Order: sequence, then C-alpha cells, then structure tokens
Amino acid sequence: MVEMAVFVEPEPDSVTSTGTSTPTAFKEESVLAPETDIPAPPPDGGLIAWTQVMGSWCVVFCTFGLVNTFGIYQTYYEHSLTGTSSSDISWVGSIQGCLLLCGGLVSGPLFDAGYFRYLLFIGLFFIILGQFMTSLCTQFWQVVLAQGLCIGVGCGIVFLPCTAIISQYFSRRRALATGITSMGSPVAGILLPIVFSELQPKIGAPWATRVIAFIILGVSIVPLIFLRTRVAPSKHHRALIDTSALRDVTFMSFTLSCLFAFMALYIPFFYIELFTIDYGLAPRGFSSSYMVTLMNAGSVIGRVIPPYIADKTRQPTLVMGLSAFMCCLLAFGWLGIHNFAGLLVFTLLYGIISGGVVSMQPAGTFSLTHDMSKVGTRLGMNCFVCGIALLIGNPIAGVILGDASEARWHGVIGFTADLLLISSGLLLVTVWLVLRSNRA
Repeated sequence: MVEMAVFVEPEPDSVTSTGTSTPTAFKEESVLAPETDIPAPPPDGGLIAWTQVMGSWCVVFCTFGLVNTFGIYQTYYEHSLTGTSSSDISWVGSIQGCLLLCGGLVSGPLFDAGYFRYLLFIGLFFIILGQFMTSLCTQFWQVVLAQGLCIGVGCGIVFLPCTAIISQYFSRRRALATGITSMGSPVAGILLPIVFSELQPKIGAPWATRVIAFIILGVSIVPLIFLRTRVAPSKHHRALIDTSALRDVTFMSFTLSCLFAFMALYIPFFYIELFTIDYGLAPRGFSSSYMVTLMNAGSVIGRVIPPYIADKTRQPTLVMGLSAFMCCLLAFGWLGIHNFAGLLVFTLLYGIISGGVVSMQPAGTFSLTHDMSKVGTRLGMNCFVCGIALLIGNPIAGVILGDASEARWHGVIGFTADLLLISSGLLLVTVWLVLRSNRA
C-alpha cells in the first residue's frame, strides 16, 4: 500500500495547531512527488489513517500495557525469589518504565531519519524475546536482564515511533487519535493481570508468562502488517537532541511540567492495593488487587474524552493542565478516605482523569513543535525526561512510606499531590506563554 509523499522539509507549523505531517518514512515505501515544496496535508481520517491508529494501539498494548502488568509479578516474586527485598524487585518495573520512555531519545531521531520499519521489527522482537525468557528465570539477576532490560529496551525502541506516526496522518483529530492509541495501555493493564492470576494457580507462573508472550506475539502481527510512514524523511542529519528546543521557553516549560507530573502520576497505581490492605477497606470477598484493575478501567475513559476536548479547543496543553490540577485535588481528597465507597470513587475518578494527563503528553509535544520534521527528536527528549521521572518517583514514595504508618501514608499522598500541583501550575504557565506568543 503506497501513499504519495514529498521529499522536502515542511513549512513550520503554528505554535497552537496540532501539527502537520512528519517527514519520515521507510525509504522503500515512499513515492516522491517531484518539484513539490509543500507536503500533502494529513488525510485526517480514512481507512489507511485509522489502521495506523489500530496498529499503534497494538504497540502501546505490547509496551506500556505490558509494563503496567508488572504489579502481578511484584507479588509473585516476593514469594518465589527468597532473599530478595520488595524494594529490589520494584526496581525491575521501574527499569522497564524508564527504558520505555528514555529510549525515545535514540528512537526519535531514528524515526525522523526514516528507519521506522527497522525500529518496529527490532523493538517487538526484543519484547517478545524478553517475555519468553522471563518464563525461564529462577534468579533475580535473570529477571533483571530478561524482564527489566530486554523488555525495557524493546519498548524504548518501538514505543515513541508508533506514537509519533499518528502526527503524519492526523491534524484536526490528532489529539483524539493519540488518545485512542494510548488506550492500549489500560486495556492491557486490565486483561493481562487477569490472565496471569487465573492461569498461574492452574498451569504455573512460567506457562502463564508464556501465554502472555503468545498474546503479545499475536497482537504484534497487526502493526507489522499495517503500520507505514506516510511521507519521506528529510535528508538532513538528525542529532539526538534538538538544541533549539533548549532555547524554546514554551517547550522547556512543558517538559519541566511533565517531569513533575510523571514523578507523581503512577504512585496511586503502585500503592492503591497496599493502601487498601493496610487500612482494611476491602469488603469480604473482594480482592484488593482489583483496585488497580478498576483504576486502569477508568483510565480507558480518560484516554478518549480529554483528547476529544483538546481537538475541539485546539489546546492540548490546557486540557493536560486542567487534568493534572484535578488529579491534584483528588490526591488531596485521598487523605480523607476511610471507607470502601470513598476509595472506589477515588480509584475510578483518578483513573479517568490521569488518563487525560498521559494521553495529552505526546499531543502537547506535537502542538509545541514548530518544525514538524523534528517531532520525533523533540518527543524523544520529552519522553526521556518523563522516563527519569518515572524511574525515581515511585522509589521516593516507597522511602517516604517506610513502616506504612498513618503519618507515613499521609506523607506519600501529600508528596503526590504537591508534585501534581507544581505540574499543573507549570502547564498553565505554558498555556500563557503560547497565548502571549500568538498575540505577539
């Protein structure tokens, strides 16, 4: 399936628009339009464009969705890997998430340079290999290599390019398409833990892990068949870092806000089950492990509604800022929860609204990128910062939690709320800078 494409740099996009097409492609699949200075506009819909969304959804399922399932392995390893502390085990999940986002610093420029298909094949191969190798692990160092590094590197190679490709096919509906793509993460976060929990007592953890690997293998077929870049890459050499971004106050303000947001955003996801157990809030017959499932279920809704609003208002950073502020209010409300009904409402609402923050991160980056030929590089820079935040945020919360006394729990919750408050403030500063630039 071949689309018309151009082999030239696009004109700079408006600061407040959701962007134009990104000039990247797998070179053998691009047909060049001779003597053309302006790239063809994104189709913004149609069968081919929506199949890219479907393929990218599958990649997010296999990357961020798989990382979201580490909680089930955390509990399993605490019983099977004797002599290994909970803190040590949690680093495996943190390494996965960090490499997933930090890998964009390398895969972003490679995407801009036209190596999308290579990244897709190599990344998915490492993910599937790592999942199968995890089923053979019996020692902690093996888990670190297979589940932490191998899967993490694979996710880092493929995640960003399959997010950035949406910018080539959508303009007016870009935030919505990106939000739908990100729904793969909470869907996997709901389904895969249930698969492991149901199969592990019956066929054992190794075969339950292999079943998940086979699911990932089957889902991976879809992006391998359908995902294609639409326009040709630029001839210019791509650096790992876009130095002009460091002088862009608006972009740096947005990136700094993402640092604080991602330090805090996943703390409730990691600790809501333990909070339920420590406070004895779950009714008889209800497994506390389902609190994470409910939070992921709410996140599915949050990946659609905020992007839809962002497309209508053309202000994804504003939508992200309001979502972060509402998460902050919910986090402060978490301090006063003392019954199951309140916990259930908090879990669902936080899942919904936090989904708006996560889904707006790439859309916000697209909207603040002037030269869309550098969208992969800038998204990689932003994701690198988010990856560092994800790596350190949850361990810091674990140190604050300490002996899990009530005062310690208040410290963790306050830490989460304060970070989200700072993030929402910086996002509103970003919106103000964009509006000031437009008036100028």
